[in-house]
Amino acid sequence: IIITMATIESKKVALNTGSQEVFDFVSDLSNLKELLPQDKISDWQGSSDSCSFKVAGAYKVGLKHKTLTPPHSIVLTSDDSPIDFDLDISINDNEGGAEASMVSNLNVNPFMKMMVEKPLKNLFDYIADKLQQKYS
Repeated sequence: IIITMATIESKKVALNTGSQEVFDFVSDLSNLKELLPQDKISDWQGSSDSCSFKVAGAYKVGLKHKTLTPPHSIVLTSDDSPIDFDLDISINDNEGGAEASMVSNLNVNPFMKMMVEKPLKNLFDYIADKLQQKYS
């Protein structure tokens, strides 16, 4: 099986708060639930350093902390998931607030890459939009 690296990036969103507040909220993985599309997830379980949920029509996804670099970077890694990936959440200060974005690197075969690329891009953009709504 050929494994390839897929990189999926969210859009960048401007937030009307400081990077530390965003970092504190997002690094507590129990808060991730409020950023996810409620109609598309089930079996939610979350704590401050890990979470898992089932995506409708797809797989169970587990996430846990890999590295935390306050207040600018949170790197999560897959935990008990069918796909091996990291999710890097970047939070940067800008004028009057912060800017956030996500980049995920997945190790998948080319067929899986075609299947997961668009849904994951949509999910990451959804999370970015929810974060922007929270801090607007």
